[in-house]
Parts: sequence; structure tokens; C-alpha cells
Amino acid sequence: MNPTASEPARDTTLPDAIARVDMQKAGEAAKSQSVTSAGKLPVSVIVAARNEEKNLPRCLEALGNVGEVYVVDSQSTDATPEIARSFGAKLVQFRYQGGWPKKRQWAMENLPLAFDWVLLVDADEALTPELMEEIREAIQAPDRNGYYISLRMYFLGRVLRHGDASFWKLALFRRGKGRYECRLKDQDASMADMEVHEHVVVDGSTFHLKNPLIHHNVESLSRYIQKHDEYSNWESRVLSQGETGLVDSAAVGTQARRRRWLKKRLFALPGSPVLLFFYRYFLRLGFMDGVPGLIYCGFQAVQMFHTKAKIYELKAALRKEASRN
Repeated sequence: MNPTASEPARDTTLPDAIARVDMQKAGEAAKSQSVTSAGKLPVSVIVAARNEEKNLPRCLEALGNVGEVYVVDSQSTDATPEIARSFGAKLVQFRYQGGWPKKRQWAMENLPLAFDWVLLVDADEALTPELMEEIREAIQAPDRNGYYISLRMYFLGRVLRHGDASFWKLALFRRGKGRYECRLKDQDASMADMEVHEHVVVDGSTFHLKNPLIHHNVESLSRYIQKHDEYSNWESRVLSQGETGLVDSAAVGTQARRRRWLKKRLFALPGSPVLLFFYRYFLRLGFMDGVPGLIYCGFQAVQMFHTKAKIYELKAALRKEASRN
């Protein structure tokens, strides 16, 4: 039985995760749309978090006029849970045990969401009032099931306008119409407990919103490096062992499809991390973003180098195992 917002907190065992709905200071039980407070945006927001005490207040403050907010936490050791409760969010503890689904897909499948529309927001992202009003109007369209939202990226305190840093993500969709693609079923906690470069796929028509989400990409370089170490673990497995369960790439959007196509071919080239840096920093004008642009482009190239090194490590281990047999 899945936990509901009206039950006392308890552990509930699921195939790939254990979740606990923490009701202390978590607000009222899940409300139906018919009793939503006047002026509240009738959307269920899922915020993925882990040790996000620096980012979460900004994120939740911007969601103050949304009908329902779930913070799905991964046993944070900082003040993340207390911050979530203080803003009236519904706190859910998620313990990843490998495999699929991962964090956000699990939340979409198991949380008692009150509204017909779901918005996925990371703890380092924030809605603007302009985006809020655009969403309010967009969800009234009866023939649309999903919306792409662009990210306005802040890195080391500066907006990145170049270096191929901006991208679109399908973050708003009708409940039951959107799902994450599964690119690799055999995953573990070393590859992050939430989706990395998987994309949401929506059944039906999708459109693009004009106003962006504000994305504060880095709270500290140490935290940034830690996250990207997990991402390179995931990516090296995907690229070295092949993908399983991948949906039709035509369904994940033009930009995502283009980036995936380019990445696969770039990885096959000698010196590809250097080529990636040259592409982002010079051809895509990353140098115009100053020192933050240099650091961002450099870190993207370093992550590619880490991924290629881990692919070599994985293949070497496979060769060694094969020689034993």
C-alpha cells in the first residue's frame, strides 16, 4: 500500500525504493482541485532534493502560490527537511536501492498527486512570476499535454548566455501523460539516485513556453564536481554497455535528440574533450561569459574526459574477466 498524505508517517517498502511521507509540519492532506484556495496555481510540483539547504529556500519561496508542493528528499544530512517543512511542503524521504525507476519517476508513480498537471522542479531552480502566469494560462488548453521550459542558467553568480549552456526540458505535463525514458535498467547508487540525462516523454501534443526557469547551476564547485562524478558513472555505463528500454528518440524533442546524436559521435573521436571545449568556448562564444564561462566550458570538457576514462576502465575490467574464463 502506498503512503498517503492523511496517514501517519511510516516506512513503506517498494521494489526499488523505500519512501516515508513525513507529516510533521507538512501542511494539510492532499486537496482536490475543487477546494483549491483562490489564486493558487492548480499544479502538483515535485522538487527533487539532497543536501540543498542553500538552494531550497529560494526554490520554495517562488512556489508559494502553487496548489501543492512535494519535496522528495534523499536522507539529507543538512537542514533540507526542516526547510521543506517550514515552507509547508509535503516532505517525502526516498531511499534508492538501485534499478529503475529512479527518484522523479518513482514520485510520479507513487505520490497521491492532487492536480491534473505536474511540474518537475529541481531544488536549484526557481519560477518567476511571469512563468507562473504563463503556466496558469497554458494548462487551460484542452488539446495540449506537455510543455517545454527553457533554463536561464546562473553559474558562479553570472548568467551564462553563450557556450551552449542553455537548453529546454519537458517539465510540465498532464498527470498520467508523461514518463521518463529508461536508458539503462541496471543502475546503482553510484550513478545518482535520480534521472541524469533521461528525458520526459509525453503522450500527445507538446509546446514551448516563452518564460524561462531560473537555474542556479552551482552552489559550490565541490558540490558541482561531486554531482558530475555520479553523472559520468552513469554515462560511461550507458555508452560502454548500450542502452536498454530506450524509447523512440523522435519522442524526446529536437534539441535533446540533436545533443544525444552529437555526443555519441564526439565520444568516438580522439581528443574529444579538447574538441568539446573548443566548440563551447570558441565556436559557441563561451568566452563572452567571462571567467564563469571559461570554468563552465572547462568543466564540461573535464566531465567528458572522466566519462571516457571510466569507459576505458569498464572495458579493461571486462577484458580481464573474459581472460579468466
